[in-house]
Amino acid sequence: MEQFRIGDSKVLESRETVDGTMIRRRRESSDGHRFTTYERIELPNLTVLKRSGNKEVYDRDKLLMAVKRSVGKFFNSELEVEEVVNRATDMLYGLGTDQITSKQIGEAVLDVLADVNEVAYVRFASVFREFKTLEDFENILKEQKNKKK
Repeated sequence: MEQFRIGDSKVLESRETVDGTMIRRRRESSDGHRFTTYERIELPNLTVLKRSGNKEVYDRDKLLMAVKRSVGKFFNSELEVEEVVNRATDMLYGLGTDQITSKQIGEAVLDVLADVNEVAYVRFASVFREFKTLEDFENILKEQKNKKK
């Protein structure tokens, strides 16, 4: 795959993404190749405290890949999965702290999934909360039904 320098290109079109979190720019290099770039606001780093006690920098792309792997098939497009991750990330930054736990990340994803896709919510919950019995599934389903009332 050829590499292009963005500085050697001109912008043909710019538009904000549907969710308003990125700018999509359609570009053309000096030799006529067209490509797309996305610009996202750079947020301050969040530190994730893992269950093991280790710390690492929050990686939105890592969360995106995890959500795609676990529940991506329950969505019609990658944009819908992106929206789930964007909303969860906004919730995490909204906590107003620079350190979060992996549990908080999972709960943020669950909160978003509960609103947008019930099947994906149950699937993600079963892995995140480590369901062991059928009763675990029954409890989460009852919980979801009660929220709808």
